[in-house]
Amino acid sequence: MAIEQMKMPQLGESVTEGTISKWLVSPGDQVNKYDPIAEVMTDKVNAEVPSSFTGTITKLSAEEGDTLQVGEVFCEIEVENSEKQSPKEESAPVQNEAPASEKTIADQSQKKRYSPAVLRIADEHGIDLSSVQGTGAGRRITRKDLLQLIENGGIKENTASVSEAPHQTAPAQSAKPKATPSMTSMPGDVEVPVTPIRQAIAANMLRSKHEIPHAWTMMEVDVTNLVSRRNQLKDQFKAKEGFNLTFFAFFVKAVAQALKEFPEMNSMWAGDKIVQKKAINVSIAVATDDALFVPVIKDADEKTIKGIAKDIHELAAKVRQGKLKQSDMEGGTFTVNNTGSFGSVQSMGIINYPQAAILQVESIVKRPMIVNGMIGARDMVNLCLSLDHRVLDGLVCGRFLQRVKQILEGIDEQTSVY
Repeated sequence: MAIEQMKMPQLGESVTEGTISKWLVSPGDQVNKYDPIAEVMTDKVNAEVPSSFTGTITKLSAEEGDTLQVGEVFCEIEVENSEKQSPKEESAPVQNEAPASEKTIADQSQKKRYSPAVLRIADEHGIDLSSVQGTGAGRRITRKDLLQLIENGGIKENTASVSEAPHQTAPAQSAKPKATPSMTSMPGDVEVPVTPIRQAIAANMLRSKHEIPHAWTMMEVDVTNLVSRRNQLKDQFKAKEGFNLTFFAFFVKAVAQALKEFPEMNSMWAGDKIVQKKAINVSIAVATDDALFVPVIKDADEKTIKGIAKDIHELAAKVRQGKLKQSDMEGGTFTVNNTGSFGSVQSMGIINYPQAAILQVESIVKRPMIVNGMIGARDMVNLCLSLDHRVLDGLVCGRFLQRVKQILEGIDEQTSVY
């Protein structure tokens, strides 16, 4: 008999932590390999984690609602025949280890890769992360490091404000933690607990705003012909295909085509390099009553408008039925958000980390416009682009938006959706 440890898996690209939303087992339960043992929530997906072993649950190392770093132990299982350590897990000979100087550099680079939870806690309590000693892999600062620091009252606050006032002096000892502003509930107020998925969304948004220098631009597009063509086809399309032909499908197709022509827009920041992704996988935002999910239309540039409309319909249905899988959320390279469905005409989206841009498709509205020297009512839409200024500059973004505009305004009665 031996005790094996189950560790928090990485449930998607750039995911560094997961929240135990529900345990499906208890200590003493018998499980088989691949049986689901817990539901885990990240900022990208809510997934069941299967057991890696057959045996008996002996310990649950986390409570429901706890957030763990990828690789942290969250339960232990007693197994009859413990698998031998694989060659990859065996310790490497001492002579193959990197020199101490190289290890120090690696440790320092790891330490600066802060998770969303670490960034959130540091922001709330004014913690100067450069002064914190991490205990994670490669001396990385973990959530537990900060919570322990707060509990012990050993916080050294960020002194950025001091540097702006040269006549002030820093305090001689560590200051008390800067508490999150308290809010007193009044009679009639409703207190709504923060769910794990809302915490995950907040952490990802905070990470995006902390790490990405956002810039923003907007372009208006005349989609009168697009509206006419879609209205001409929608009834026949619905009767034949069984799902709606939405305006959004036309926009996603136009964006996918433009991304193929401007691959710089389909890029990601990777520290010492910029990675241009070959696959054009468009993430789309789908909202429920209490959360926002971002499933992915894979290889959107290779699909017709009908194919994209089908994917939108199926992914939205999965979100609302709670059947979205991890694979549905992976691989996105560029996000298109249908903010116009709520009547919005202008907005500034927060980039879906680690992508380099997000496009907000606003509401289509009729406006008086001058066409060929005459005033007429036209269907107009604003396209609002938020961009990572480390990766993208105004020139390529302007040309990209111009191309999307050209494609959309070029739709006519001959445009096929198949």
